[in-house]
Amino acid sequence: MSKETLFKSSIGRKFAMALSAFFLLIFLLMHFLANFVSVFSADAYNEISYFMGYNPLIQYLMQPILTFAIIYHFVMGILLEIQNKKARPVNYAYNKPSANSTWMSRNMVISGLVILAFIVLHSFDFWFPELNYKYFAPVDPADPTRFHTELQHNFSNPWRVIFYVVAFFLLMLHLLHGFQSAFQSVGANHKKYTPFIKSFGKIFAIVIPLGFMFIAIFHYINSLSL
Repeated sequence: MSKETLFKSSIGRKFAMALSAFFLLIFLLMHFLANFVSVFSADAYNEISYFMGYNPLIQYLMQPILTFAIIYHFVMGILLEIQNKKARPVNYAYNKPSANSTWMSRNMVISGLVILAFIVLHSFDFWFPELNYKYFAPVDPADPTRFHTELQHNFSNPWRVIFYVVAFFLLMLHLLHGFQSAFQSVGANHKKYTPFIKSFGKIFAIVIPLGFMFIAIFHYINSLSL
């Protein structure tokens, strides 16, 4: 099977989607670790944020790759869902989907779209202002102390925090199905390693979103005392 045929097939698209998922999982972990520092040290968070925002390698290579991976992952997910529905000539309701599959697996597109909306909001909160600082209203790079203050300001709005929490809850559901599914799509099935992958996937899918929820709630509570 040629590469062109492979990536036009359902299996090939799932494989490519899984690769983008692995990249996004790594980014999610790194993003969580960087943001979790804000709970313990404003200075360390400012330094990390400045490095992430002004490092040329991240700015001109990793950010475009990340943007492409996010768009590709969600677009491919929607296309695969449409393809799967077309492949089911009989109404899926007659097959009792609630008995044959989990809510997570049946609603990956819905949870994915909410997560995508969250990413747009997150970019509006953090990435777009940073672009404005760098290109339209330059700040003194020798004193990059604004990042932690901006973080607390964005999380001072209770409705925004609620939306963040809901989005991360749906991310948890998305990961609970998607983590194992990504490994399955690349053929990583082994009686010795698959149980570990499933267990690690559940821990990752629960701990990381809960960690992000904690960060948002922590800074909201902290902003009340300012």
